[in-house]
Amino acid sequence: MRRFLDRLYAASGVLAAVCLASIGALMLAQAFGREAGILIRGADDIVAWLTAACAFLALGYTFRHGELVRVGLWIDMLAPRARRIAELAALGVTALFGAYMLWAVSRFVYESWQFKEVAQGLIAIPIWMPQMSLVLGAAIFLVAVVDELFAVLRKEKPAYQVAEESRRAAGDYSETV
Repeated sequence: MRRFLDRLYAASGVLAAVCLASIGALMLAQAFGREAGILIRGADDIVAWLTAACAFLALGYTFRHGELVRVGLWIDMLAPRARRIAELAALGVTALFGAYMLWAVSRFVYESWQFKEVAQGLIAIPIWMPQMSLVLGAAIFLVAVVDELFAVLRKEKPAYQVAEESRRAAGDYSETV
């Protein structure tokens, strides 16, 4: 199961990176196309969809690697027992938030599908298609949070703490700059 989850988080990170690279490529194509008199129709819509996909698909991966903003400054000052309780409380609240986010986004996308909503821009496609990346990203984020919650319940160090300690041991203090 651990291997599957790690691959899931890595795959979502790769998908987010592909979306980010696609945004860059599309924007460069637009810039060069403008100079050559070529118009890339719907590029703004595609960039907007890719931006949302990039942000949501990266959530689980960045959370597991300690790259999301946390209150580590306060938690790091706590004694081990108090730290564990604070981690459990924080992860529990985050899991509730993640579950609500997944429910809200799923409902939103379902309504787009149910009402056969079509994109308002130049590319007339059912809007639920690009919105599915929001559901997928929120689901992977929730799985990552619950995964960490169970790790802390088993008295293991959460992956984001291990990643942060590894960076500090390697002399990388870039997150504090």
